[in-house]
Amino acid sequence: MQEELVSVIIPTYNCGNYIEQAIKSVLKQSVKTEIIIIDDASTDDTERKIDRYRKKGIVYYRKNKKRQGVSQSRNRGVTMAKGEYIAFLDADDWWDFCKLEKQLDCIRKNKSILCYTGRELYTEDGSKTGKKIEVKEKLTYRELLHHNSIACSSVLIRAEIAKEFPMEHDEVHEDYLTWLRILKKYKKACGINEPLLKTRLTLEGKSRNKWKTFPMTYGVFRYLGMKRLQALYYMGNHIIRSGIKYL
Repeated sequence: MQEELVSVIIPTYNCGNYIEQAIKSVLKQSVKTEIIIIDDASTDDTERKIDRYRKKGIVYYRKNKKRQGVSQSRNRGVTMAKGEYIAFLDADDWWDFCKLEKQLDCIRKNKSILCYTGRELYTEDGSKTGKKIEVKEKLTYRELLHHNSIACSSVLIRAEIAKEFPMEHDEVHEDYLTWLRILKKYKKACGINEPLLKTRLTLEGKSRNKWKTFPMTYGVFRYLGMKRLQALYYMGNHIIRSGIKYL
């Protein structure tokens, strides 16, 4: 059987200090990959850091002329992807070497369209926090409504599904909105309860400011078409469950 190709989409904005670690973690994967980096008008040394990989023919690189946001950057990468599967990776995160292989096996075994993993949290300078976030091995739409346990950088998804559900609305949690829409149609996703994703907690991350992230979660439910009281109910669930995630 021909080896399946995984297209890895890395959106980046001023992540020159981190992006090489992300790239190297993809290059160490045991499956066939292509790397598509979408630079969202960075003003730092990101382009210089990427150049050494582009010249080797390993990385496809394209720079937005002006900032378009993470949703449009990921969507652009998806439209250029040649793989049967899409994996998303933020430029300041990185993976264990066996992540994609384990996810492909999980998708085949469960006949699923999307696979996510657990993660380990790191400080901005790359030091361990000692915190690992576990995930369930099966996740339904109803369960996902109560808590977003799918980290975007952990996702491996069939390419046709990623193209069917492009990301939008950067003003809320654009990835969470996408996973909910996908599971509402396809019912469930599979997970690997291992910290195969390494998440860097940068000051710019949406999840760091809870007073900002809760209204964004409310916005997700409104975009799903929920009425205000229903959206407030599910936001309340997130407030309760998110309180211990980063403690």
